[in-house]
Amino acid sequence: MLTLEVVPERSLGCEQWEFVVGMHFSQAVAIIQSQVGVIKGVQVLYNDTKPLEVDLVINLPQDGIRLFFDPISQRLKIIEIFCMKLVKLKYCGLVFNSPEVLPSIEQIEHSFGATHPGVYDSEKQLFMLNFRGLSFYFPVESKFQSGSTHNLGSLQFPPGNSPLVSRLAIYCGSNVDQAYAPELPLNCYYGQLYLQKAVVLRGDSYTKGLRLHLLAGTNSRIVDSMKIQFEREVLLGHSAQDVASMLGSPSKVFYKSEDKMRIHSPNAHRKIAATRSDYFFNYFTLGLDILFDARSHYAKKIVLHTNYPGHYNFNMYMRCEFDLSLDGTDITAYSHWDDICKKLTPSERPVVLNRASSTNTTNPFGSTLCYGYQDIVFEVMPNHYIASLTVYGDGRPYESESKNA
Repeated sequence: MLTLEVVPERSLGCEQWEFVVGMHFSQAVAIIQSQVGVIKGVQVLYNDTKPLEVDLVINLPQDGIRLFFDPISQRLKIIEIFCMKLVKLKYCGLVFNSPEVLPSIEQIEHSFGATHPGVYDSEKQLFMLNFRGLSFYFPVESKFQSGSTHNLGSLQFPPGNSPLVSRLAIYCGSNVDQAYAPELPLNCYYGQLYLQKAVVLRGDSYTKGLRLHLLAGTNSRIVDSMKIQFEREVLLGHSAQDVASMLGSPSKVFYKSEDKMRIHSPNAHRKIAATRSDYFFNYFTLGLDILFDARSHYAKKIVLHTNYPGHYNFNMYMRCEFDLSLDGTDITAYSHWDDICKKLTPSERPVVLNRASSTNTTNPFGSTLCYGYQDIVFEVMPNHYIASLTVYGDGRPYESESKNA
């Protein structure tokens, strides 16, 4: 049984780890993966047809915990404990819920102090006791009406029959109905860069690169730490050294054995020496990959990932919040493919892309379709949302427009 500390409006955790309101979905998954054998029975719940309307949920049924993530920002919005019998809970170091300490009304008031009067939901037969960023739910018979008491503590119950907490919720805000996912907390930066927005820079029917609006946390002590905002431009034709100097070391470097989308490159007929391989800089927290030419080491392709659930790469990247203006049409990570096709005319015959790993040749999510438009490839999921956006260059060094002029 897990023993966890409750911090209202902030977190649920222990000395080794904690789920923090505002943390990204992938960070919560990383915690769960690090606790294999301790945290058991994990489920991920999402709505495939309405991925931007219904919360992402991580369900831990054997530990009685659910984590609700905002479907757009994919940051943690609500931490819910739905089965109090499966977990021990503390507040300020003192246990208020365990097999030995029952979470009665009196125990909650003793542990957390006074609050506003409880709210009775006659339909659900629940009393809700709300603190700032923390709500307790008590199942109470319908004979206790909302007008019969000023607070839960004043209710009269037979000896030993005081209602017990059935579930609790931790969140940001004054009540759970208005809960929201805050910005990524400073203690979740982990020394990484994070993306606010990526603007796709376009020329006359070709792509120049990206203007990245970035966030970073200072490396000083937590009490003195702060967020800093800055911009960087990553252009097709920049060298690997240029990119590393602007964005830092990538999360991973991946050497390609083949490029399934190479046929869409303007120079698809060019051959590369067998002893050399093109390579990616993977920036997982920025939601993008940059492909460099094996010979020249100049950037020739950039891939922007939208991190929708139901895609093969889901949870590998954070969502790249891109903004693309294409022939007068504004396209973002949330655009629906049907709406884009009403304004643009992409290639009629898409390329079918079916990903599979070397260890597991099956893809449970099925294939996606790739449509070309000028030097851009849209990867579209079966639900007609964009899985990734790929822009191409020619693998030559970038030259400024003023120099070309």
